[in-house]
Amino acid sequence: MTAVETQITYTNSYTIQHEDAYMTQEEDWDRDLLLDPAWEKQQRKTFTAWCNSHLRKAGTQIENIEEDFRNGLKLMLLLEVISGERLPKPDKGKMRFHKIANVNKALDFICSKGVKLVSIGAEETSAKEGLLLWCQRKTAPYRNVNVQNFHISWKDGLALCALIHRHRPDLIDYSKLRKDDPIGNLNTAFEVAEKYLDIPKMLDAEDIVNTPKPDEKAIMTYVSCFYHAFAGAEQAETAANRICKVLAVNQENEKLMEEYEKLASELLEWIRRTIPWLENRVAEQTMRAMQQKLEDFRDYRRVHKPPRVQEKCQLEINFNTLQTKLRLSNRPAFMPSEGKMVSDIANAWKGLEQVEKGYEEWLLTEIRRLERLDHLAEKFKQKCAMHEAWTTGKEDLLSQKDYESASLMEIRALMRKHEAFESDLAAHQDRVEQIAAIAQELNELDYHDAATVNTRCQGICDQWDNLGTLTQKRRDSLERVEKLWETIDQLYLEFAKRAAPFNNWMDGAMEDLQDMFIVHSIEEIQSLITAHDQFKATLPEADKERMATLGIHNEILKIAQTYGIKLSGINPYTNLSSQDISTKWDTVSQHFVPLRDQMLQEEVARQQANERLRRQFAAQVRDGGAWVTSEISHVSVDIAGSLEEQMNSLKQYEQNIINYKSNIDKLEGDHQLIQESLIFDNKHTNYTMEHIRVGWEQLLTTIARTINEVENQILTRDAKGISQEQLNEFRASFNHFDRKRNGMMDPDDFRACLISMGYDLGEVEFARIMTLVDPNNTGVVTFQAFIDFMTRETAETDTAEQVMASFKILASDKNYITVEELRRELPPEQAEYCITRMTRYVGPDCPSGALDYISFSSALYGESDL
Repeated sequence: MTAVETQITYTNSYTIQHEDAYMTQEEDWDRDLLLDPAWEKQQRKTFTAWCNSHLRKAGTQIENIEEDFRNGLKLMLLLEVISGERLPKPDKGKMRFHKIANVNKALDFICSKGVKLVSIGAEETSAKEGLLLWCQRKTAPYRNVNVQNFHISWKDGLALCALIHRHRPDLIDYSKLRKDDPIGNLNTAFEVAEKYLDIPKMLDAEDIVNTPKPDEKAIMTYVSCFYHAFAGAEQAETAANRICKVLAVNQENEKLMEEYEKLASELLEWIRRTIPWLENRVAEQTMRAMQQKLEDFRDYRRVHKPPRVQEKCQLEINFNTLQTKLRLSNRPAFMPSEGKMVSDIANAWKGLEQVEKGYEEWLLTEIRRLERLDHLAEKFKQKCAMHEAWTTGKEDLLSQKDYESASLMEIRALMRKHEAFESDLAAHQDRVEQIAAIAQELNELDYHDAATVNTRCQGICDQWDNLGTLTQKRRDSLERVEKLWETIDQLYLEFAKRAAPFNNWMDGAMEDLQDMFIVHSIEEIQSLITAHDQFKATLPEADKERMATLGIHNEILKIAQTYGIKLSGINPYTNLSSQDISTKWDTVSQHFVPLRDQMLQEEVARQQANERLRRQFAAQVRDGGAWVTSEISHVSVDIAGSLEEQMNSLKQYEQNIINYKSNIDKLEGDHQLIQESLIFDNKHTNYTMEHIRVGWEQLLTTIARTINEVENQILTRDAKGISQEQLNEFRASFNHFDRKRNGMMDPDDFRACLISMGYDLGEVEFARIMTLVDPNNTGVVTFQAFIDFMTRETAETDTAEQVMASFKILASDKNYITVEELRRELPPEQAEYCITRMTRYVGPDCPSGALDYISFSSALYGESDL
């Protein structure tokens, strides 16, 4: 029964009862009460006041309820005020039949509303029970109030005061009321209701208190006025709550948008700063500087990049969560600022990884190059020093004019000595060529001090050319006078000829034994050891040559002793003495050979240690690679159980992955030891540290995205009222048509999936649906897009029209709303949110500062296909 029907029933019941002498009163009423004149007076007063509370809206009232309704005119007017409808035009005559006609028009209108004019029907009983239940709910929290009926429960006045306080706590201080002051409580309620709530005083406090059982209909009529007075307030409260809820969603979404923009800007700025650093492939000039570059890159991969990987993943998660919330609240999709789309960030990240790719390999290549350069530079310096030491004084010697004043024997000695020097000079040709070759290689490898190398090399070559010129010039000079000399000391000459090449051989041996070497494997050092063993195998034969050369010297001494020749102790054909040969031989065989043995054995030990590092790292990286590969295969959105159970499992799984980071860090430490040992290859494993790093990051990103997917499903389920069974059904359907098992459906598979779920699809309709699930035209349908579409099909959401209707209630049915109304009806934060965003209302007869809530409501939802 409507409120209008209830009021009509009350009015009509009283009128008919008095005209028929109360012959149709309810059977359960106390008959003594009916015969009590005070009760009749109370009834008359109550219903007169009730009628006047409505009639005064039409600018009139009644004095006597029994007389003023007889002509039917005010009765018809009362019904129009109550119903809000127009009744037939009343007869204007004053004759009795005119009055009867008007009363009949009023009675016909009442009957047209389905109201029975006698007894108390089921509709009235229902209205009574509904009003009683409303009173019980509103007064339940108040002490000393227990509403069970419409008579005794109201005698102490506390129930009426509680109703007022519940809706307008500013009008009554309930804490100061006393149960033993019923008259005071009732009068307080009556006065406040009349003054502030526009409810006329229909009852007397003394009549209610002094009556064993107050009149039920009178109290019910009076209480119904409170119901209707507060109904508008409750409607406004409901409207305000709906608006606050919608605004809260918008404020939360805007906060997420701001956070996304901030995080996206920071991540893009970091990428922008990092890419030039990785693109800079200008090599440093020293090994130390390049090793520092490698250490900086390791810090970047271990320390600086992982948080950014998580930020990128979190950014995608935040974006997906935001879009889900926007879809669930029927808001337009979020469009980030230009250049900050997820795809823009993905492209920027792809660019980062492209320049990052190969950077470490370039660093290692450069380190190897510098290692080779340093080795060659040291070798160049060593050979240059030895050659320069050999050439010291040679130019001065070749420039001497000693042959001009020499004797025949001395000339011939000088000639033989020069021949020995030429032989020695030829032997040094190979060393000069080696120096030049090393200098050329240093230039080709872009050695940082190439200018110094070239200058020194050029000086040696120029000096060598000058030695050749001087040698030829001296030979020419000696040959010109050679015919003047005939005697030659064959033994000295033979010694000189044998001693010179043997001396050269020892010089070469010492140079080779002191030669620096660089190796990176057991095989390479074994090759050097083999070569060294082969050299040692030649020592016995060389010793024979040494003994033969010394034998010549001994023969010279024997001849000199035999024939009494006094020797000067100087071989005219060479500066080499037997002592020189013996000393050099001892140096080669007793010093450099053992030293070389020791160096090779130390290198063997180092390479064996490196090999152990390789095998150890191979075993560790193999375990890590197997773990990452295995774990990646386990990550799946198809996890059994409810969404909450799935979330718990995924969170535990994520924690396991995070905990595994300590293993990655340990592996990084072992990897650093290997690189510090200049080990750059490992034949024992196909896994690299990069495999483990990227695999772990991929695993962490995948599980985070899976968790986000489940979170979005929970959001969707809770916001849309989708049951777990429905979500399971959607998941099963999606998985069935996810042919590639990659979390996406092709358009044809999506069409088949929809058909399996009962959709009758034409081309136009399917094209429309595809624009919803694939707005970026990627050619695939993700599970989140699929679940958003299905929930959109099966659930309801708030709409802009509902928000407009709520604002209209707060605005008292106006098409605009004022700042004062917003601040009165909404919490401060929500009120200011609306005031700062609503545009000025343009229309006739609107006050200054009126705001347009209609366009504002539309803007909250916008145009969105999602």
